[in-house]
Amino acid sequence: MAPLVFAAAAGAGHAATPVKMALTFDDLPTHSALPPGVSRIDVAGRLLAAFHDAGTGPVYGFINGVGEEREPDSVGVLSLWRAAGHPLANHTWSHMNLNTNSLADWEADLVRDEPLLEKHMAGQDWRWLRYPFLSEGETPDKRVAAREALKARGYRIASVTMSFGDYAWNEPYARCMTKGDAAAVAVLEASYLKAAKDSLDYSRGLSAALYGRDIPYVLLMHAGAFDARMAPRLLKLYRDNGVTFVSLEEAERDKFYAPDFKTQATSAPTTLEEAMKAKGLAVPKLDLPFADLDKMCR
Repeated sequence: MAPLVFAAAAGAGHAATPVKMALTFDDLPTHSALPPGVSRIDVAGRLLAAFHDAGTGPVYGFINGVGEEREPDSVGVLSLWRAAGHPLANHTWSHMNLNTNSLADWEADLVRDEPLLEKHMAGQDWRWLRYPFLSEGETPDKRVAAREALKARGYRIASVTMSFGDYAWNEPYARCMTKGDAAAVAVLEASYLKAAKDSLDYSRGLSAALYGRDIPYVLLMHAGAFDARMAPRLLKLYRDNGVTFVSLEEAERDKFYAPDFKTQATSAPTTLEEAMKAKGLAVPKLDLPFADLDKMCR
C-alpha cells in the first residue's frame, strides 16, 4: 500500500506542473509475440500514426539488427520509422546482456549493429546506446570499462527514468487474441493504463523528493503489438496529465543526465532510484501486475 500512497501523493502535489517526457522505443523491428493477423509492419504503422496524431516530435527507436535476420517479414520497419521522421539508435545486434557476457563480446555485438544504423541514419546522429535489459555490467569495474568503450566510439547513453514494464503486456495480448477472449483484452487495457499512470506518479515523486522539481523524464517503451494498440490512449493519458513530449536530446541535456550525456566513466547507472540511494533515501516500490499478466489466457 505504501508505494501507491507515495505515488498518489506525488501526482496530486504536482498535477498542474508541466512535465517534459522523451519517448523511446526498444527492440525494433521485432519485439515479443504477435496476435493472429498482425505483422511487424502493422505494429510500426500503428505506432507511427499515434506519434503523428499526438504530435510527439522525434521518437528514438533502439534497434536489434538480428530481428531482420530472424523475421524477414520485419524488413521495412526501420525504413518506415525513418520515413516518418523518427531516428534510430543502437540496442546491440542481438540484445546481448552485458551482465552475463564479456565486455569484448558485448562490444562486438554493439559494433555489429552499426552498419544497419549507418544505412538508415546516413548523416544523422545515431550514436545513442540503450543497454539491453538496462544491464550496465555486473561489477563497478565492468560498468566503468563499458562506459569508457562507449565514449571511445562516440556514444551517449539513453538513460531510463520512467518505465512501467510495458513489454509484459505483449505476450498475454497475443495469447488472449488467439483465444478470442475480448473480456481478457479489456482487462489488459485497463491494467496497462493504470500501470502507466502509477509509474508517472512514481517517477515524479522520486524527482520531487530528490530535487523539488520534475526532471525531464525518459520513458522506456517497446515496439510491441499491444503497445501499438494502446499508443493513442497512452499518449492521451500522458497529455491529460500535463506531459509535453520532447526529444531525447532535449531531455538528456538536463544536468541530471550529465553522466550519460557526456558518457562519464561512472560505476552507477543514471536512474532516480540510484540517486535516492546515493542520498540515503528509502526507495519506494512500484507495484506492477506482472504475476497476474503471466497467468492471463493460459
